[in-house]
Amino acid sequence: MRAYSGQRSDNAVIKRSFKEKEQQLRQLRDQLAGLKSHVSPALRESIQKKIAELEADLGRSPRGRD
Repeated sequence: MRAYSGQRSDNAVIKRSFKEKEQQLRQLRDQLAGLKSHVSPALRESIQKKIAELEADLGRSPRGRD
């Protein structure tokens, strides 16, 4: 099936509010803390990268705007 314009699968960024970003950051930190020692380094690195991106985004985003 072909995607139509505006469909979520168009590789578009999902817009999240400030509160949703804070919640996602909390979840990722909990997930990282709960990882077992045998988890692949690539997965651990991926989660750490996403955490860093969210922290940077939340740091420059005024609380009321998003």
